[in-house]
Amino acid sequence: MFIFQTLMATIIGSLLVGIGVNGFLVPHHLIDGGILGIALILHYFFEFQTGLTMVILSLPICIFSTRFERGYFFSSLQGLFATSIFIDLLAPIRSQFLVSQWASALIGGVIIGIGVGLMLRYRTSTGGTDLLAKIISGIIPLNLAFIIIILDGLIILAGFTVLEGDSFLYSCMAICTVGLTTAIIEGH
Repeated sequence: MFIFQTLMATIIGSLLVGIGVNGFLVPHHLIDGGILGIALILHYFFEFQTGLTMVILSLPICIFSTRFERGYFFSSLQGLFATSIFIDLLAPIRSQFLVSQWASALIGGVIIGIGVGLMLRYRTSTGGTDLLAKIISGIIPLNLAFIIIILDGLIILAGFTVLEGDSFLYSCMAICTVGLTTAIIEGH
């Protein structure tokens, strides 16, 4: 039963992340944290496919994680592939929701946060920096959330060089909304 629940959480969570990214972040050139944030920066700058870029950037981290978190690795790999597929499949909805940057940051952040929180609740994720942070917290006695904040902060700083001022500020708002919503849904 738990395997079925995890599979459903992976599918629904990945679908929500795909909707949040394509429906609300991409139309206003907003970014999220983690590998997704890097993939979005590369999408805006070089027009790379966001989902495919996530897979390419996350695979080395996933392979490295097998030394530390073998069980979490397999479920995260499924989450990574499902999320990447939904992000690329749902690219056509980028022009469907006509809302302001402010509303997009909040709505997209909530939708992505629900998706990520649901996945984390069932011990799966989108791989990437969440998995890297989990490994680091197992090696260095630092809080997992603190490590994620540091990694996301570095990605936001990288985004500052590519984004316009208002997109940067609304991206920060989206990331905070994703984090808060994720924490609420995950239950911690």
